[in-house]
Amino acid sequence: MNSRRVLVELFDSALRAVDGRACTARFLRGHKLPEVAVFAVGKAAAAMALGAHDALGGAIRSMLVVTKHGHSDPELSRIPGTLQLEAAHPVPDVSSLVAGAELASRVAALPPDVFPLFLVSGGSSSLVEDLAQGVSLGDLRALNERGLAAGWDIATLNAERAKYSRLKAGGVSRLLGPKRAQALFISDVPRDDPDVIGSGLLGRHGLDAVERHVIANVDGAVRAVVQAAHARGLECQAREGRFDGDAAVVAEEFLVALRATHADGLVWGGESTVTLPAVHGRGGRNSHLALTIARALLPGERLMVLAAGTDGTDGPTQDAGAIVDAHTVGRATLAGCDIERAWRDFDSGVALEAAEDLVHTGPTGTNVGDILIGLKQSAYSLRGDPLPRML
Repeated sequence: MNSRRVLVELFDSALRAVDGRACTARFLRGHKLPEVAVFAVGKAAAAMALGAHDALGGAIRSMLVVTKHGHSDPELSRIPGTLQLEAAHPVPDVSSLVAGAELASRVAALPPDVFPLFLVSGGSSSLVEDLAQGVSLGDLRALNERGLAAGWDIATLNAERAKYSRLKAGGVSRLLGPKRAQALFISDVPRDDPDVIGSGLLGRHGLDAVERHVIANVDGAVRAVVQAAHARGLECQAREGRFDGDAAVVAEEFLVALRATHADGLVWGGESTVTLPAVHGRGGRNSHLALTIARALLPGERLMVLAAGTDGTDGPTQDAGAIVDAHTVGRATLAGCDIERAWRDFDSGVALEAAEDLVHTGPTGTNVGDILIGLKQSAYSLRGDPLPRML
């Protein structure tokens, strides 16, 4: 079997393990809840809402689903009482204010006999917003653009966002007051902290009557890769703890570890950052990380690496990430791409497209951060076959 196909299948195993619909349904089945109002926000909101409907069915009176443009699900439109909204990510716009106003008004107007169920995943921060007094949409957009360009980690970015917002840092919890509620989270942040996921929409743990549960995280995705590799007769070694920091530094660390391991491969989960120049091209943190590895691979070195986002998007692109090997630079160069310029100008998506190394999944129904998987050729033959589509 071709190593590229194995990498795609291992990544697919990770996605299946943290699928929003499956994880939400699995948690809620067997739970006896009164009449429920569902509030789903994030990149995985549509999948999580469908999972709630699978488990609770007729107990759901209404559903508000807010997700990223292009991540909605037509199946939800056929469920009575469901309003599905799309909003901007990663930089909020007017659609984020519309969605935030809808969320706030519905939470504030909850009837006493209806139990609120919140389904929150990564991406929520820019999707729903109710601006603090004296703050303009321009102020908020400038903050997001500045933080993304500077490579702030998610905790820093969310802490700054909270200063501009009535919804972040426990704003939704405050709207609930003493009312009982349940919140399920798909986590893309360190330590799976509800005060950080979605900038803490349902933060203030211990100060309200919200029951909180993290139902999926990157650790589960990493374990799934290890298990799927084992089923194929491969030993895939997992890193303890999440990776973070500058994408180029993470790339160097991963390549050193992959070269040194006695296992057939490695799998890491986490989220890197990039610091963008004022003018930059197409790409995201995973494509930049992948291109950095491709540039560092020695001629003929028999290694192959996948770097991809579990949400199916790499920064502002429609690419999930890429799979690179020692021939990536050569393929891109033959296609007319200046690799060094592309890497320097953060135009990695163009270079990896030229090499035919990009991975496309579309919206995945989850978002637990990024996955790095590396394999040695001793495990499988590297023939440079075209990348298969995700299942």
